[in-house]
Amino acid sequence: MTAKLPVAFLPLIDAAPLIVAVELGFDRDEGIALDLRRAHSWSSLRDMVSFGQVTAAQMLAPMPVATALGLVGTGAALASVAVLSTNGEVIGVSNAMAQRIRDTGYSFATGFGDARAAGQALIAAADGPLRIGVPFPFSMHAELLYHWLTALGLPAPAAVDIRTVPPPLMASALAAGELDAFCVGEPWGSMAVETNAGALLLPGSAIWPGAPEKVLGVRADLADASPEPLRAMIRALWRAGEWLSDPQSRTTACAFLSRRDYVDVPAEMIDRALSGHLTLTSRGDSRIVPDFVGFAQNTPQQDHAAWIAGRLAARLGLDRATARQAAIATWRTDLHDTALRAIPGYSPRADAMTHSFDGQEFSPSLQE
Repeated sequence: MTAKLPVAFLPLIDAAPLIVAVELGFDRDEGIALDLRRAHSWSSLRDMVSFGQVTAAQMLAPMPVATALGLVGTGAALASVAVLSTNGEVIGVSNAMAQRIRDTGYSFATGFGDARAAGQALIAAADGPLRIGVPFPFSMHAELLYHWLTALGLPAPAAVDIRTVPPPLMASALAAGELDAFCVGEPWGSMAVETNAGALLLPGSAIWPGAPEKVLGVRADLADASPEPLRAMIRALWRAGEWLSDPQSRTTACAFLSRRDYVDVPAEMIDRALSGHLTLTSRGDSRIVPDFVGFAQNTPQQDHAAWIAGRLAARLGLDRATARQAAIATWRTDLHDTALRAIPGYSPRADAMTHSFDGQEFSPSLQE
């Protein structure tokens, strides 16, 4: 008998593994049926998992960590059992900020991808605290911004005004003058360009290539009490990630994601992210970003969880060692590895990230 598993998602490119698993039947091949349910905010999605309305959900990578540290929500403890996507986010700026950046001598066409040059130009163009939109306070969007700006001499978050804006509303907030900049997952950065609300300044991959962006989050107690359906889901999502990594799959993937029940934007907008061929400005400047978003490196790396916890602890005055240990427990590499070992002929990808946590803070570095 096929087990029906309700799973929540937000309309973003990085929901692709969930969507593909359903559309191509990878879930049914594993004896389960994913019942995808579209949510409207990260907090509501988190609560749907915590209070048992869904079995699992697409989550921001720091959400289970922040929950373990007592920073968000009052529901059940959460666990990450797979990485759904790496990178796929963009930093964009308003038209007014874009012009001030150009006035510093910076070129969007040639500077895109250079984290140091783009950050220095943004800081030089600021005429006060930068108002930057992110989808959620505890997100890789926020952590990448803090790391990036602080490394370039602008102490964040003290010197910035971080504002929470739902991804589909990011372009309109930019156009209304409520934000100077944003960091958001695609396609909502490209939507700001398409609607002439702003320009794209930098891909998140220029700050930390391969950073975990979204994870599959579940209740921590479910990971131990009912592991087999989760293992089946992990295998289905792994198959979807492998399929998405084949360039020949892109046209079909764009057609799937563009549907009204999923991301609900034109397939051409989806293709910009999946191909990495981004339109940066309304003037038509464009760049190709290799590995803009990834779906195949889906093993939860515990040192990544520790890095997230270390950043949160330092910013909020928590004990770093305690926070890191709590974070490591939320990323269930053991469950993920057990699930994939059941696939005949499976072996870990040679290009998978295999950083070992040795008690030191894992730190992404900016390009020189």
